[in-house]
Amino acid sequence: MYKDEMIQLHQFLVYVLKYLAEDDQITNDCNEYISLKISPHHIHKTKAEHKHAIFVLCKIISEIIADKDNNSIPDNVCNSLADLVTRSEKEINVA
Repeated sequence: MYKDEMIQLHQFLVYVLKYLAEDDQITNDCNEYISLKISPHHIHKTKAEHKHAIFVLCKIISEIIADKDNNSIPDNVCNSLADLVTRSEKEINVA
């Protein structure tokens, strides 16, 4: 996937997160994403950093959906996304 496509996906996931979030819940759920200090508008960030942000957003979105819909998402999906976040974090630290 090209970097500009990653940025578009990143932006889409931010929209999905904002749609799912209610009131101040977004700041409670998104501390990990906010601490990355990367948004889709940061085009100077590397492709790996946007990829990591995408995985973090996917993990947060899956957790929010699982909480809202009484665990409609299997635990193994949430766990797999958490593993992807960990692996992509290692890629950033190596680079």
